Amino acid sequence: MPRLPDLEAWAIFAKLADTGSFARAAKELGLSKATVSKAIARLEARLGTALLTRTSRRLALTEIGRATASRAARILAEAEGMDADALASATDPAGVVRIAAPMSFGINYLAPMLPELLTAYPRITVDLHLSDEFVDLIGGGYDLALRIAALPDSTLRTRRLCQVRLLLVGAPAYFERRGRPSHPRDLAAHTCLDYANRPPSDHWRFIAASGEEAVGTPVVVLRANNAQALAPALLAGHGLAVQPEFTMWQDLAAGRLEAVMTDWTPRAIALNLVTPPGALRPARATAVIEFLARRLTVAPWAVAPSRAGRTGGRDREPEAIE
Repeated sequence: MPRLPDLEAWAIFAKLADTGSFARAAKELGLSKATVSKAIARLEARLGTALLTRTSRRLALTEIGRATASRAARILAEAEGMDADALASATDPAGVVRIAAPMSFGINYLAPMLPELLTAYPRITVDLHLSDEFVDLIGGGYDLALRIAALPDSTLRTRRLCQVRLLLVGAPAYFERRGRPSHPRDLAAHTCLDYANRPPSDHWRFIAASGEEAVGTPVVVLRANNAQALAPALLAGHGLAVQPEFTMWQDLAAGRLEAVMTDWTPRAIALNLVTPPGALRPARATAVIEFLARRLTVAPWAVAPSRAGRTGGRDREPEAIE
């Protein structure tokens, strides 16, 4: 297998050819004179010929030294430019930031924040991918993702921003026709609308204030992979649904929906900011992460305390997320 070229030695040779002095080359490169001398010796040993001649008074390039000096200078200039560009990219918030987020949350809460983000960081370009499915953060080349879930342990770095309550809700017209469930087992007598992007199961799990767990077996008449897609049928009274608070808090506040079975609530989840593993990230990604964290640590949909009485139940901490 051929050896890699000694790029460091060629860069040192370029500086030496430019300055005509071991001492000046060493000073400009921030190296010792001995290091410069050893680099040139490595090159000459590898090539099997001299690149320069030395006397006590002067230094002169040999024929092969003159032939290679300009190409070595291009190597040095290209490396210095690449180094400067990479350093600027690492320290200046500029470039493309790829973000993945759930569909409804992304449209209703993340997208309205983007004008302010783009104004604050005019050299950042956002590439936003909206989907309720978990994307492969690393394989997809994403800088960060917003995920609403109780996340399992993984190598990804997770920062919990705020709690997201799940509520069992229905329209008043539905309750007038079918009554109100008071225990998970009552769901067997009710039609329900189901969110498809949860682990497949015929059962919905609920937790009481005491910590007791129970399951209900809903009669599902509509299933969709986006929670907001269930809203028209839900508002029309076709069934009950477990919905995240951020999708329907306005309907709750207006009385178009009501939360029921509030003594038994689904386990709370959280809005999480997820990034690839590793402590180092470009400045553009850090800027976006901190921007979103400042605005989403308090749930945007939970700013009206008067709504607590409408939704009922007690806030629960999400499953441990690190």
